[in-house]
Amino acid sequence: MKDVAEVITKHLSSTVEILAAIVIGVSLLKFLYKYVKNIFSPNDGQINQAIRIQFGSSLTVALELLLAADILATAIAPTWDDIGKLAAIAVLRTALNYFLERELRTSEEDPAKAARNKIIKTNK
Repeated sequence: MKDVAEVITKHLSSTVEILAAIVIGVSLLKFLYKYVKNIFSPNDGQINQAIRIQFGSSLTVALELLLAADILATAIAPTWDDIGKLAAIAVLRTALNYFLERELRTSEEDPAKAARNKIIKTNK
């Protein structure tokens, strides 16, 4: 039974890693297509910011999938070395995810703040 669980978990871990790669690949293609399409259009950068936010959101999902794959890979009879590596990977990916999400939230809030500041300045 343990051997079957190991095989299933290894295949599941590989599948999740492939899904993460697909998410990154598809989001990169979408990002490049939208960016090139809008690079020469006259705008104030809001379209490119929205494209960047969508790409960052996709990267966040991919990071979470990769962390899940690492957890699955380590779940079967881990050694202390495996657990240490998983902890280091988890800390790094969680930190990347945290800062990426923080950047995305800041980017999403900026247009609203700019609009409020614009209204306040015109009312003075």
